[in-house]
Amino acid sequence: MTLVFASHNQNKVNEIKSLLPHTFEILSLTDIGFSDEIEETGRTLDENSKIKAQAVFDKTGYFCFADDTGLEIEALNFEPGVFSARYAGNQKNDSDNIEKVLSKLYGMANRNACFRTVITLLIEQEEYTFEGRVDGKIITEKRGEFGFGYDPIFIPENEYRTFAEMPMEEKNLYSHRARAFQKMIEFLLKNQFKLS
Repeated sequence: MTLVFASHNQNKVNEIKSLLPHTFEILSLTDIGFSDEIEETGRTLDENSKIKAQAVFDKTGYFCFADDTGLEIEALNFEPGVFSARYAGNQKNDSDNIEKVLSKLYGMANRNACFRTVITLLIEQEEYTFEGRVDGKIITEKRGEFGFGYDPIFIPENEYRTFAEMPMEEKNLYSHRARAFQKMIEFLLKNQFKLS
């Protein structure tokens, strides 16, 4: 069975490939020559993941899946959420986004937050959704050299290190994205004979 991951990120694609048996062929958007710009106009992570998956399916006919991820901060009415990548502007700059979060949280005692990833899988006009979540807290300054996005200011529950202080292999053991992907993989493995 061939599935397209609606991403140009080969590292993400390789991660999924390593977790599925060879009966599944996983291709990236680069692999299939898909270069269209997909506008993420949804107001939720669910909507954006559906928009991306549907756009690829409509254009190519491939069974596919897409993910969208956001940081949700309790004291900021769950911002930045769906706007996480462009919270400080369309330049999508990680440092600017972090500075905006820290500035808005300045002096606040409630630092509770969570990372959420939503995956939409489209197979033969059927839509399946999988979610992964990690709860934690936002600290007051950046720590760590690994990761990307908000990783330097997010400490997951039962940890003392930020995601940026963990090697990627360790973060991926229990990250929000890994949890969502694991649910999708379990579904695919359980249903592979029906889906092939």
